[in-house]
Amino acid sequence: LLRRQIQGPNMQYRALLDTMVLTEKGVCFELLESDSQVSIQCLYSHLTLFMLYSSMLRVEKQTKDSVTLSWSSGRYQLRVWRSPFRLEILCEQELVVTFNSKGNLWFERLQHPPRLNQVYECLCSLLLLFQPQEEQKSSLWKETFKQFVDIKANGPSSVGADLCLHGFRHVYGLPEHSDNLQLRDTRDGEPYRLYNLDVFAYQLYSRLGLYGSVPLMVAHKPDRTLGVFWLNASETFINIQYSPTDHQPQTDVHWLSESGVIDCMVLLGPSPQQHFTQYAQLTGYQALPPLFALGYHQCRWNYIDEADVKSVDSGFDRHKIPYDVIWLDIEHTDGKRYFTWDPVHFSEPTRLQQHLEKKKRKLVIISDPHIKVDPHWSLYCEARDGEHFVKDREGQIFKGSCWPGESSYLDFSSSATRAWYSRCFSLDKYKGSTPSLFVWNDMNEPSVFSGPELTMPKDAVHCGGWEHRDLHNLYGFYQHMATVEGLITRSGGLERPFVLSRSFFAGSQRLGAVWTGDNVANWEHLKISIPMVLSLSLAGIVFCGADVGGFIQDPEPELLVRWYQAAALQPFFRGHSANVTNRREPWLFGDEVTAAIRTVIQQRYSLLPYWYTLFHQAHTSALPPLRPLWVEFPEEESTFSVDSQYMLGGALLACPVTEPGIQEVKIFLPGSGEIWYDIRSVQSYEGGRTLSLPVALDTVPVFQRGGSVVCRSVGSCSCTAELQQLPLSVTGIADGELYLDDGHSFRYRDEKAFCLRRFSMLSGLIQSVTILGLKSKPSTVIVHASGKELRH
Repeated sequence: LLRRQIQGPNMQYRALLDTMVLTEKGVCFELLESDSQVSIQCLYSHLTLFMLYSSMLRVEKQTKDSVTLSWSSGRYQLRVWRSPFRLEILCEQELVVTFNSKGNLWFERLQHPPRLNQVYECLCSLLLLFQPQEEQKSSLWKETFKQFVDIKANGPSSVGADLCLHGFRHVYGLPEHSDNLQLRDTRDGEPYRLYNLDVFAYQLYSRLGLYGSVPLMVAHKPDRTLGVFWLNASETFINIQYSPTDHQPQTDVHWLSESGVIDCMVLLGPSPQQHFTQYAQLTGYQALPPLFALGYHQCRWNYIDEADVKSVDSGFDRHKIPYDVIWLDIEHTDGKRYFTWDPVHFSEPTRLQQHLEKKKRKLVIISDPHIKVDPHWSLYCEARDGEHFVKDREGQIFKGSCWPGESSYLDFSSSATRAWYSRCFSLDKYKGSTPSLFVWNDMNEPSVFSGPELTMPKDAVHCGGWEHRDLHNLYGFYQHMATVEGLITRSGGLERPFVLSRSFFAGSQRLGAVWTGDNVANWEHLKISIPMVLSLSLAGIVFCGADVGGFIQDPEPELLVRWYQAAALQPFFRGHSANVTNRREPWLFGDEVTAAIRTVIQQRYSLLPYWYTLFHQAHTSALPPLRPLWVEFPEEESTFSVDSQYMLGGALLACPVTEPGIQEVKIFLPGSGEIWYDIRSVQSYEGGRTLSLPVALDTVPVFQRGGSVVCRSVGSCSCTAELQQLPLSVTGIADGELYLDDGHSFRYRDEKAFCLRRFSMLSGLIQSVTILGLKSKPSTVIVHASGKELRH
């Protein structure tokens, strides 16, 4: 794919301007490839490219070489050049994007078997002469990778295109990679790869794909935020080249996908907020999670038995550490058969859940996409007889190995299979489950231990005859969808689900949460977790986090404390560890560590009213709770490359400590006209400067922005259900929002049963106000309420 498209020869297209037709959706015309004389049809729609503008396109100017179209009173223009074909997007006469600027448009049509294309095959064979000898045994119709053979039933079918982003020198997005927030120039190495894989203990600062893929690139400059969304679920590579010139900076982006069509959308912003809204209108808004999902989650592979679970649960109460959810990994099942329980160690699952529910806590169990091949197991037989499994290229049920041993894989691309799988979560079918049980989809890249790159062969076949290569990056998304629908159906459509998925794609935000996978207990993985969750947040996947302490290996106590402090300031907050690690409950490391962890988890719970309000904003306006500094300070170029600190909403700035043994951290406070308040010392600092802040083990550098209101709960609680009974404290000196509902149902949506309040120092009734920034204690406080003046 890469060699074929990059080494050429390039396909030279020209636009047949006389075929151009204006429609209510946009404009369509044909392109003709010069050598093959094959034409393809192009449809450019300003309704999908630019979601907020719905006026009709009109011809502004036409010559023999180009046609210029405009909309929105001429503010936006689309210029189509005949030969060589390229397309320019202009905003207020400024060139913003050029499509096919370097002539890399590439479109391979589906073909008949090789015997009918002998000439073409001969030409391709010539190209193979330039490949290393060990790779020459592959061809365009068959490729080998180690011992694996990939048969391409339709021949080569890759697509590609390049775009020039004019004026931009900072681009972000393309999760999931363990890399910096700002994407790097790829001329010095491999391109960024989007191909969902099970990667154990993943390498840092790598452009190889991880568990999920979102083909969205976000570019930013002081006066515009722009997005490029390449809607393709096959293996995809992205090359990035930054222009070195300051006079006319630009970023060139080259997209290459193994199969599918070119479906490329440009989101013009211009503000970060408008960009987020435009992308959400395309792919969906973040689902509003139940309140408990924003609390702390305790997980391990695996808690041994029901007594172990109850012991851990009581440990949190004994040490006065709040938490909401305890998790069970694969060993809770009967021989890795999902929807079952180990008959010895988890013989009374209903009573276990009832024990937790009495404390308003939840249980999460794992459910993976592989199904143990067992003709004596009714669920396997149902799936087999209902034709719910992926097939191999010969039309037989595909078999691979995973945790249960020999397994077959559910074909979640089929709506019938998703409906069947959803019904498996019903209380009468999933014996031992209760309404307080929620779900974790793991290994859904999909992970196949016996497959190429530990995943499913590309020539496996899904319903409708689609090859796995065409929809690989969507596989986990479809399982996530089916699980969410199963939990909603279980409640009769009344209760919000909670489902965590390791694999994801664009639009997964509509379904629930994701995490960054099998990280390692070291300082480098703690540090990289921040740009990773920021990258996910920019790509719409805002309910995200990293396993506290690192999944693999054993963290030293200082690292564990710092990881809790960082993770408490990320949306999804879960402690998790592998079965070969030492036990890691928060009270096992001595009183000092226990106290530090207790404090940071309690602080998380006190901020849950603010977190919940931020998720309401994400659900309704697509603003991510976690924001790179430039989102709040879009004109301040010094923020564009910062990824060690970030904004939590518009009010709080966080800079977690991610290095060992340090006694001082440097924190950049943006905004020359801003005032920032250290929430611990309440000392004020002017923005537009770098602050040196002394830190101890219990220091979590967080600053509140002057002019903001942050609502916190007051008092202690053991879980979010108790939190809802606590009074609120309003901290701020200007205005802000607070969102409240019942925390678990869809009544907020169906019955408008919610409370959304704006707090201001000038209106409304506020019972508790903390004012920061006073130089001395006031001698008198006068409160005006309902026309009355009260003097204190």
